[in-house]
Amino acid sequence: MQTPAPFGYERATSVDHAIQLLEQLGPDARLVAGGHSFIPMMKLRLAQPEHVIDINPLYAELSSISIESNQLVIGAMARHNDLLDSAIVGEHFPVLHDAERVIADPVVRNRGTIGGSLCQADPAEDLSAALSALKAEVVIRGSGGDRTVPVRELHTGPYETVVGDAEFLTHVRIPIRNGCGSAYEKVERRAGDWAIAAVAAVVWMDGGVVADAGIGLCAVGAEHFVSTDAEAALIGNTPDAGVIEAAALAAAASCNPVTDQRGPAEYKRHLAGELTRRALQRALARAEGGE
Repeated sequence: MQTPAPFGYERATSVDHAIQLLEQLGPDARLVAGGHSFIPMMKLRLAQPEHVIDINPLYAELSSISIESNQLVIGAMARHNDLLDSAIVGEHFPVLHDAERVIADPVVRNRGTIGGSLCQADPAEDLSAALSALKAEVVIRGSGGDRTVPVRELHTGPYETVVGDAEFLTHVRIPIRNGCGSAYEKVERRAGDWAIAAVAAVVWMDGGVVADAGIGLCAVGAEHFVSTDAEAALIGNTPDAGVIEAAALAAAASCNPVTDQRGPAEYKRHLAGELTRRALQRALARAEGGE
């Protein structure tokens, strides 16, 4: 079946209007922006919303990328290419440029949105791992106002988030801290495919010691897209070869991959460790200004 089930169509004119429509239409209404994941699910009837609310008119309102109060603030309607083209993003968080370069293809990157990618909650979603490693937060708005949720607490399971039926994810906020280096490594079957495995590594250095770290794991069944054990192996230590190896082994041990058409579970676990090594080496080089 390649035809969606019948649905009603509404077009939001503001964030508040979108929230009003969600409240009026009930829990079977869904927001759609780029639609590159959601619409195929509708065509396969894996998703059968009673109403679809088009939020593309909100692009001007929610697509800015700026620095506010020492945070990088990204509007949820920013397209993947907006993030990739942003000099501010590249300057502070090259891990996001690394990830965006390997997300799908130019057609998807021209239409797909940052907020849509996060709310889709696909276990193989690249930005979820990268933003979890960066310890980012999202702003979620409902009729009662805004609330802030760490990205690490956003996803409750595959295709499930803490965003309520009548709520709207409006912004992503990433704190800007000194001594930061970051990188993303991915293995895929072909260019633009979902990851077999991918790793985001972020370090914040202070006097040659890892003051803080984030290790994001993609497509390998890691809880909340992170390995806190790998982070603990890094924090407070000088990042020599032994420390990097310990973090890589911890990352491999903390994931829970499954065997599927993209490869056996043990291969994915091996990749999680190897890609952690590679991403950490690049992140550390960037923190030292060497890349």
